Amino acid sequence: MSDRGEDAKLANLLARINNLTTQTGAKAAAAPSAPAPTPQTPRVAVEDLPVKAPPQPVQPPKNLQQDVPTDEFLPTAPTSISGTGFTDSEIEALVLKFLLARGSGTGRQIADQISLPFMILEDMFLALKSEQLVVYRGSAAMNDYVYQLTDLGRERAKRHQQNCTYFGACPVTLEDYCSGVKAQSLTKLHPTQEDLKYAFRDLLVNPRMFARLGPAINSGKGMFLYGYPGNGKTSIAKRVTMAFGSTVWIPRALGVDGDIIRVYDPMNHELAPLPETEGLITNNIDRRWVRIKRPTIVVGGELTMDHLEVSHNEATGICEAPLQMKSNCGTLVIDDFGRQRISTDELLNRWIVPLEERHDFLNLPSGKSIQVPFDQLIVFSTNLEPKDLVDEAFLRRIPYKIEVIDPSEPEFRKLFELMCRSLKFEYREDVITYLIEHHYKKAGRNFRACHPRDLLLQIRNHCLYSRQKLELTPQNFDFAVDNYFAVM
Repeated sequence: MSDRGEDAKLANLLARINNLTTQTGAKAAAAPSAPAPTPQTPRVAVEDLPVKAPPQPVQPPKNLQQDVPTDEFLPTAPTSISGTGFTDSEIEALVLKFLLARGSGTGRQIADQISLPFMILEDMFLALKSEQLVVYRGSAAMNDYVYQLTDLGRERAKRHQQNCTYFGACPVTLEDYCSGVKAQSLTKLHPTQEDLKYAFRDLLVNPRMFARLGPAINSGKGMFLYGYPGNGKTSIAKRVTMAFGSTVWIPRALGVDGDIIRVYDPMNHELAPLPETEGLITNNIDRRWVRIKRPTIVVGGELTMDHLEVSHNEATGICEAPLQMKSNCGTLVIDDFGRQRISTDELLNRWIVPLEERHDFLNLPSGKSIQVPFDQLIVFSTNLEPKDLVDEAFLRRIPYKIEVIDPSEPEFRKLFELMCRSLKFEYREDVITYLIEHHYKKAGRNFRACHPRDLLLQIRNHCLYSRQKLELTPQNFDFAVDNYFAVM
């Protein structure tokens, strides 16, 4: 910042102090004069621009803006090996397998790899050396050493690797995981209208449907979104989690009686690390857990029964958590429900108890059955009538059924207006009227929420190919309609 800017800032601060003391009856000293700040081109506030769309909140509501978790759950680093919930031999296996794969590594590199504090591993490193499983290859900074396996250590590491090749972050116990899910459950949060408006800020949602979505999302249980294709069911379902607007902590992996179950999935989870400014908090966090945005997992026609069970890789010995477990504390969207590779009856039989009891039973490769939380908002999105898909018993466990209806004519025009702005078209009311009169009313065609976007993209591609100006004309809409509705 320049000296002039600093002087102006100081003058402003002194003026505020002077004003405050004057209001309380105290006589304030006059602020020293300061050079006037350099004139700048005035910036036009967003509110001053002529925007026809309804004003939408740009910033999330205050309860959605917290970066540092202040709720009752915050995973803290263990202060001893026993504090991890696992034995010395189980931690030792991770260390030996890491050195077998890496060749060598410092104590701190090993600690970083298995996500445990270095100080609780120092005694283990000494024990491994005394048992002649590792040797010092050299010294490292801060009273550390470079470790390397001996022949005896290599032999033991290979035996561990035959059972399971995993040597990542030390797993978390099932008990700690269940406690974490319970503390971060969606049922503890109650989104308001402001939260929903922020979540759907880029969508035009019918007011009546918006009023019905609120209680459904607040329930944290489940809902059906049904209606004709192209009206935004999937778009709405994908944004539901944003109404809860917070992050959650999940473990990288679980350890259950020797089985390793990976929970964190980069394909379905988006990392949300703590800000660097929160140094004291970050240093005390259990690094076996990762902070992510509340998950939204979408599955469609590819869904099979295997996706709902713990999968086991025979080659590595590592298990993968099922989809419903990865979506805990978030939203699981079953898109195009009724057209999956798994039948609705199979899904009904698999989930009818979890939907009621809020917990699920999973079978592990060892034959052990474990109980895990079934704690997510499940959204079934379908083009079909729910009553034609499943029986009354299943419908009773999905308490909200919301029809996503066709947009009205004013809403349809508003969608064109919004999409024109997005795609850099000049909006022309007369041309949209031509489109509606000639290609919808005369043709007996229903409005769909996706039509404005799809038709404008047709026109845009046509104009770019023909080297024409991007504009709305009756001729361009005739061309787009002939293409788009050719077999519809």
